Amino acid sequence: MDATSSTSPPSPAAAPAGAGSAEEIRLEGVSKVYADGTVGVQELDLTFAAGELTVLVGPSGCGKTTTMKMINRIIEPSTGRILLGGEDVTGADPVQLRRRIGYVIQNVGLFPHQTVRVNVGTVPRLLGWDKRRIRARVDELLDVVGLDPAVHGDRYPHQLSGGQRQRAGVARALAADPGVLLMDEPFSAVDPIVRERLQSEFLRLQETVRKTIVFVTHDIEEAVRIGDRIAVMSEGGRVEQYASPAEILGRPANDFVADFVGADRGLKRLAVTGIDAADLEQPPVVHVADGLADARSALRDSGARWAVVLDDAGNLHGWLPLERAEGAGTVGSAARRMDAWVPRDASLKTAFATMLQQEAGWVAVLDGDRFLGVLTPESLHSALRRSVEGRIPETAGTASA
Repeated sequence: MDATSSTSPPSPAAAPAGAGSAEEIRLEGVSKVYADGTVGVQELDLTFAAGELTVLVGPSGCGKTTTMKMINRIIEPSTGRILLGGEDVTGADPVQLRRRIGYVIQNVGLFPHQTVRVNVGTVPRLLGWDKRRIRARVDELLDVVGLDPAVHGDRYPHQLSGGQRQRAGVARALAADPGVLLMDEPFSAVDPIVRERLQSEFLRLQETVRKTIVFVTHDIEEAVRIGDRIAVMSEGGRVEQYASPAEILGRPANDFVADFVGADRGLKRLAVTGIDAADLEQPPVVHVADGLADARSALRDSGARWAVVLDDAGNLHGWLPLERAEGAGTVGSAARRMDAWVPRDASLKTAFATMLQQEAGWVAVLDGDRFLGVLTPESLHSALRRSVEGRIPETAGTASA
């Protein structure tokens, strides 16, 4: 039941000027109109907060990739200003600008004729870093993204799996410690199992590096899982709603947003709703050293059919059904193992999934091993209702979802 420890943050020396710290991105009246009159993006006024992961989501052709590419000026905006850390970059040298911004695309974009180590060190080499510093940074980042430098550093992209190539792409984007990271459907080319694993690992990485990230996807479930905020875009480059995942799922701004997030948005909202102490029920509690006769009396007095069993330190030991509270002996000798449990920082989705997987009528909530209370189907439903009404905390982007 011990929590998994997080990866230590990278600590590059002497990052280049303008890099390292997350930077706010602000779009003011930004639009893109092509030569034939086609409107790609309409008058966007958006602020991407420093250190947050913002997802642009919407159907094909809605302008989400165009919006992202205007930030690093791969596509030049027709009108408006783009401010990076308060600096208007619409008139800056685009090459220098791109060296301040990490960029990850769907098919990774690694150079096939170069090793992973050389690929990851691309931008630091362009910035004039010395070889020793580049090697140290590359080894550090490969380790952070879960690639052993000794094993994978000298391999070529075709010698890696799809998931490994994506990790190498993220490492390359982070190599010069940019304050901003742009990601264009980076996980869509891998199978669902690898994709979910990459999402979880990326969320853990973001907890460490805290970059300003703009992430493009067409998948609302991915957006809900990883985003701090989501911009739902429609055809013609319009933003229909820009809010937290919980707000979009609980209060769609219009019919387009409601249709896009789907009729099951209540279930999706479980993934971004945390467990609140007010939602926990407190069943009868007995201890391992208690006699069965005393436990039986306590259960009958309360009218309950089962009790939670704790040890002397208040940690969860198991549970005791009424029918096993018979005869002599102690509670510990008759208690059953309790497998339906979740940590206190889990989402309601995780709690519900655990309940279903264990075929249990309730799930215990623990702080480490210490028992806090239980969630039942009724309390899960009440928690979700309160979440929609905005009365309990969100946990957007939780890796446990």
